[in-house]
Amino acid sequence: MNNSRGQFSSRLGFVLAASGSAVGLGNIWGFPTQVASNGGAAFLILYLVMAFTLAYPALMAELIIGRHAQANAVTALRGIATGRATRLFGTATGFVGLITAALILSFYAIVAGWMVAYFVASIAELLGFEPLARWLTEFSRERNILFTLIFSGMTIGIICGGVKEGIEKWSTRLMPALLGILLLLIGYVMTLDGAMAGIKAYLVPDFSQAFEFKLIVSALGQAFFSMSLGVGTMLIYGSYVSKQENISSLGRTVTLVDIGIAVLAGLLIIPAMYVAQSNGVAIYDEMNQLIAEDRLIFTVLPALFDTMGAAGLGVAVAFFILMTIASLTSSISMLEVPVAYAVECHGINRAKATWLLGGAITVISLVIISQFDTLFGLTITLTTRYSQPLLGLSLCLFAGWIWHRNQLIEEITQGFENAEHSLFVKLWPSYVRFVCPLAILTVFLYPMFS
Repeated sequence: MNNSRGQFSSRLGFVLAASGSAVGLGNIWGFPTQVASNGGAAFLILYLVMAFTLAYPALMAELIIGRHAQANAVTALRGIATGRATRLFGTATGFVGLITAALILSFYAIVAGWMVAYFVASIAELLGFEPLARWLTEFSRERNILFTLIFSGMTIGIICGGVKEGIEKWSTRLMPALLGILLLLIGYVMTLDGAMAGIKAYLVPDFSQAFEFKLIVSALGQAFFSMSLGVGTMLIYGSYVSKQENISSLGRTVTLVDIGIAVLAGLLIIPAMYVAQSNGVAIYDEMNQLIAEDRLIFTVLPALFDTMGAAGLGVAVAFFILMTIASLTSSISMLEVPVAYAVECHGINRAKATWLLGGAITVISLVIISQFDTLFGLTITLTTRYSQPLLGLSLCLFAGWIWHRNQLIEEITQGFENAEHSLFVKLWPSYVRFVCPLAILTVFLYPMFS
């Protein structure tokens, strides 16, 4: 490996960085209400099954390709191509992945900026600056621009440090902080009236819905997308892993951490919603569905914090720190995808590449803000609904069909004692060849025909 690329210095550093990439806003504001609205623990069980039987094998495809190539996505896929056609396919997949990661980061930075704004608003309210707090929580172009710039600057600053002094250093600080805040908030919410009703909605299964095909597809989609798959983030992180590490074990650990934090987020969000309901806050929308995503984070929970008096301000500060950390650990992995390509393929200094690409992505964010109603939803749909699953499919095709099987097995067995006798080596190559592409296609095509 070219040591100038950088390398994770420890197993823990990689696990925290990779799980930080996977643990984003979707885990905290999307997953809990998916569970509560779709059969409670029945959906949770399906999610766990899908995460280990489908998302984990797809994750391993990215990690194994990355570690084998020790390079960015474009170079990695070109390197395992077997002819001119597959080389072109690999090049196209790599570049589309770079563009997709950049576009996801462009809207993600806007949403993450809202989290930072609400955190500052909580501090302002705590200090008695009510007009400032109102401005920070009201939707406006000026506020969106300011806090998008702030969050983008934070992301750029971390990536400038490289793998060890940037990604790993901050991941090993931010992820324990995220987990600690999450546990503290869960402990506090559990003491409030209404929390047990939320626990029941979250953990008591309704098996009447468990075998609906729509629910199965939703669980599969949540498992796949919650692990940050398809855009090359896990591939590039895998490329910074030592050949002496057991890559399949690392992948399992990342999957467990991601699932664990998603489940813990449910133990916070759903009880908090029912606490809000017991305090007179509406938690169901006009269609009698639990309020989810942005309305949950920016309407229901702030209304709950308001009912808590002085304690609510402290809880609000902690909660929006939690959301900001979750945003940041994901955003740094997205920016690393195009930066790694620029550094390795064009010889650009890392700091310069980071500022150039980070700045260009921030400009895209500002364009989206200027035409928010038109471009925000469109960018989300194009990247997460179409591009991301097709990229995930392409990576599985590379691992399962294009890459020579002997080279694939040889890469898996590095750092994996007695690998040839393991269930993983016996099953995974065929699994990623047949089952994963079919599952991803199902998630992609189902909404079109349902």
